[in-house]
Amino acid sequence: MLKDIQLSLTNNEIRLVRKMLGREPNQLEWAMIDTEWSEHTSYKSSKKVLKLLPTKGRYVVIGPGYDSGVIDVGNDYIITLHIESHNHPSAIDPYGGAATGIGGVLRDIICMGTKPIALIDPLRFGMINKSDHSKWLFINVVRGIADYGNCVGVPTVAGEVEFDESFERNCLVDVACIGIGLKKHLILAEARYPNDLLILAGGSTGRDGIHGVTFASKVLSEKSDEERSAVQVPDPFMKKLIIDATLEIVETGYVRGLKDLGGGGLTCSLSEIAAKGGCGVEIHLEKVNLREPDMSPIEIMLSESQERMLFVVKKEGLEKISKIFEKYDIPYSIIGKVTDDGYLTVKMRGEVLARLPAKMVANAPIMHKKSRKPEYIELYKNIKPPEEPKNLDEVFLKLLSSPNLCSREWIYRQYDHEVGIRTIIKPGQADAAVLKIPNEKFLAVTSDGNSKHCYLDPYYGAAGCMAEACRNIIAVGGKPIAMVDHCQFGDPNKVDVYWTFVEAVRGMADYCKALHIPCVGGKVSFYNEDTVTNSAIKPSPVVMVVGLINNAKYITDMSLKMVNDAIMMIGLTKPEMGGSEYYEYIHNLIGGIVPKVDFQFEKRLHKLMDKIIKKRLAKAIHDCSKGGFAIGLVEMCFPNNLGVEVDCSKIPSINCRLDELLFSETHGRFIIEVSKDNVEDIMELASKMNIECNVIGRVCGNRFKLKMNDHDIFNFSIKELKNIWSQALPKYLGEI
Repeated sequence: MLKDIQLSLTNNEIRLVRKMLGREPNQLEWAMIDTEWSEHTSYKSSKKVLKLLPTKGRYVVIGPGYDSGVIDVGNDYIITLHIESHNHPSAIDPYGGAATGIGGVLRDIICMGTKPIALIDPLRFGMINKSDHSKWLFINVVRGIADYGNCVGVPTVAGEVEFDESFERNCLVDVACIGIGLKKHLILAEARYPNDLLILAGGSTGRDGIHGVTFASKVLSEKSDEERSAVQVPDPFMKKLIIDATLEIVETGYVRGLKDLGGGGLTCSLSEIAAKGGCGVEIHLEKVNLREPDMSPIEIMLSESQERMLFVVKKEGLEKISKIFEKYDIPYSIIGKVTDDGYLTVKMRGEVLARLPAKMVANAPIMHKKSRKPEYIELYKNIKPPEEPKNLDEVFLKLLSSPNLCSREWIYRQYDHEVGIRTIIKPGQADAAVLKIPNEKFLAVTSDGNSKHCYLDPYYGAAGCMAEACRNIIAVGGKPIAMVDHCQFGDPNKVDVYWTFVEAVRGMADYCKALHIPCVGGKVSFYNEDTVTNSAIKPSPVVMVVGLINNAKYITDMSLKMVNDAIMMIGLTKPEMGGSEYYEYIHNLIGGIVPKVDFQFEKRLHKLMDKIIKKRLAKAIHDCSKGGFAIGLVEMCFPNNLGVEVDCSKIPSINCRLDELLFSETHGRFIIEVSKDNVEDIMELASKMNIECNVIGRVCGNRFKLKMNDHDIFNFSIKELKNIWSQALPKYLGEI
């Protein structure tokens, strides 16, 4: 039987299946098990490690294990959040891959009974200033995200992009979504009650996306262009109808389970809702609405055609629910029912084609991988620092226009980030977005990652992703309350790759435990490498953190407000230059000591910033991260075209050269604008918490002036710097 079908199962897994069933599965059954046991669907290589992450907390309603995490934001409202990727499809078809990635994460929010209100897009590409291929991927991924999000009316409010040569053939297209709803309308992906009906609604089932999850669970090859059938076809207009209809149907009270059809199609959806609910399901394939004639049972069960939802409904609600589908002109069909036998049974015109225990299909055996620290880690730690440049002006201007530090306006201007009229802090105003939610509170949301740091030190690199994301939430006045993560690595069967994965998860977990920030969901994407270059991406964990703001008066942005206000620096700058943009982009130097995260200091820093915000002592807040202090400071100047005069000798630091003071990416630092009347209050608060803090300069007219004691470092017009910064990305793309 196996000779007629291609499986990604290991030999041990094949033997285990036969032992568990006590018989030889038929071709359809093998295909179903193969799909559900794929790495992309089952997390069989990562589940054990992911248990390190804390998942419980004050605000948590539902943690990992469902399509979205759920947090309680008060007044009977819940927020749902999830992060997904479409890396392999986007590497083949960047427009369609990115668009269907958006469609998938929207379904993960809808199937909890909540309304999607915001999208976030962390992206990774090769060097667009050097590679036409990466430029093509980048342009079309952004276009795919923009077109789909704009069509369905869900604003893209935040995100980030990183460029590195390791992503040349393996771009990373992450999409995250936030939803909102009432706690009483929360629906889980479970089939608990025998004789409930199974309704498949939305788009028709075609041959697109077949073997999508197994395609995503292997290394890309030179034949990947031939695998376009594994890429799904987007339909945002159907998605908009599904969103509206699903929310109306949920309010009827007749829906007892809801599951989207994403990776693995019907196989995964049916096996997982049955396993979660402790029941079985029986379906009839002739009832499935097909787009193409003569589709085989395997094709129907594995198809990942987009815009499909599986509803588990009470029989007595069928008439009312049917009328809602018809009102929105959404195709639907009753494809089966819930049973009490625990089996996933597939029939066609009365004939049983497959009969498998649902829990067996849904729960792949856990794989125990070996790991070993890569040799390069220690080699890169001890590199000799470069000589300090004589002309820092040129260095600063080159960094300002570098792909990783220049303006992102070219990206976010393509997105409708205001649809829904919830967006208070918009892209470009801060490093986190702020959304108004119906209970008169506000939600802050951001995403962060740093593959350069994670490559050299995955533990502190990943902990640093969390630290930076939390700083971004704090800088807009929020308190971090939950996170979701997306771990993206190469082939987990390689011991050095797996070691970086384990260390990265450990770093995130230790930060989350120390700061009491629960992980409520996430995603793992392995096999991000290819046989053409025989290389993997750098370790690339990405996190999305959400924070709560209880009062509008606490909302802050990063723009300087008033001439003669004081500029203050909170936190200590250290000569931690490993993985910095300065080392890599200016000196073409990989290595050095990665910025470390002091968890106990972070706790004190969060408390200090909370007091500063609650007392309304700061007019503008911006954290120091990629590019260091100089880049962070100039970004505060651009929104209102105000300049600064700063003496770098007053920056709290330890043993730093001038270039390290300017460009170190040390964690735990904020630049704030303060009325002179509030300086002493902040100094006193910082002193009580044993946090370094100092006045380093003032807001001035329209020039960017930095000096070291009496020696001038920079003296640029803000207009000149802003032009360089804002025009860089369009120039790389050939638009200027």
